[in-house]
Amino acid sequence: MTDAKNKGAALLNNPFAFALLSIVVGVLVGAIILVVAGYNPFRAYGEILAGIFSGPRNIATAIVRSTPIVLTGLSVTFAFRTGLFNIGAEGQFLIGGLTAALLGFSVSLPPILHIPFVMIAAAMAGAAWGGLAGYLKARFGVHEVIATIMLNWIAFYLNNFIVSLPSVQRPESEASYKILDSARIDILGAWKMSDVGLAWRRENAGSFFAELLRAEINWGIVVSVLVVVLIWFILNKTTLGYELRAVGFNRDAAEYGGINVNRSMVISMAIAGAIAALSGGLQVMGRTQEITKLAVMEGNGFDGIAVALIGNTTAYGNIFAGLLFGGLVHGGGRLQARMGAPSEIIDIVIGTIIFFIAIPNLIRVIIKARERAKAKKEVTDVA
Repeated sequence: MTDAKNKGAALLNNPFAFALLSIVVGVLVGAIILVVAGYNPFRAYGEILAGIFSGPRNIATAIVRSTPIVLTGLSVTFAFRTGLFNIGAEGQFLIGGLTAALLGFSVSLPPILHIPFVMIAAAMAGAAWGGLAGYLKARFGVHEVIATIMLNWIAFYLNNFIVSLPSVQRPESEASYKILDSARIDILGAWKMSDVGLAWRRENAGSFFAELLRAEINWGIVVSVLVVVLIWFILNKTTLGYELRAVGFNRDAAEYGGINVNRSMVISMAIAGAIAALSGGLQVMGRTQEITKLAVMEGNGFDGIAVALIGNTTAYGNIFAGLLFGGLVHGGGRLQARMGAPSEIIDIVIGTIIFFIAIPNLIRVIIKARERAKAKKEVTDVA
């Protein structure tokens, strides 16, 4: 019995092992639902895997789909590590995309300057947007969850308003003008659509590179990985990171130690906002090349919350969780097309994974509550 308890405690305290177990359980729950609905789970998961790994185009597309949620997940992770909950990654993502689109088509610079200029501007816009939520909490005590939820909607309607302006909206379209080629980070994007590129692709149809070019490949995933490394370094190797983490661990102790807690909250939310906004900027620069009027929020920021949880709110965990999430979403699109099975199965799988990842914290809360109750009973019995 003692050995079993020790193994259970070890599993609860090993986030990586428990995340793997949660993924397995999520897959099993999805399989059970597929069986109940009358579908073959082996074929269903085979279709998902084929949708991810069958050829360079699908692999590249799955990675491209993962890029924005790796960074929005990192945004949520950074705020969480500093004691805050950033629900506003969706709005920050929109602000970053809006900024990138506006500066992408209205400013003319050489690519070597235009690309970093747009990226930095998008991140700074997001920093201001996220920092506003941090300021409201530090100055007026407005909870960051409430502030960021409201800012999400402001960003949503601000996006639609700006896109509808005559100087921004492309004629006979619901989208903005496309960004200039000098601001694009897609790989050979202009060339593969040129006469020369189309001729080469026809002549080499079926080859590895021709198939790869059919995907919307861009440098976004490379930038994302570099940002993950940078954030890890800031959190773990700098004085600023130490202060921010100290506030996250214990705000009162941090303040007693001389750390300016209010300043730390503003900085934390500003950095989180910059990360999420950079994700939106990369999306415009690498895939869409424009912004559009939105009927509903796209959900990249909210998906980032799931990615952060699956990645155990660690910087590097976001890369693997984002790739898993993006792969499942991309591969899951084949379920309905090939089998007629509902693609919502993927949402159930992801939801189950998140649920089980949260279980260790729930178990710890229950154990602590039982220990307190036991201690209180012992005191009462002695009295």
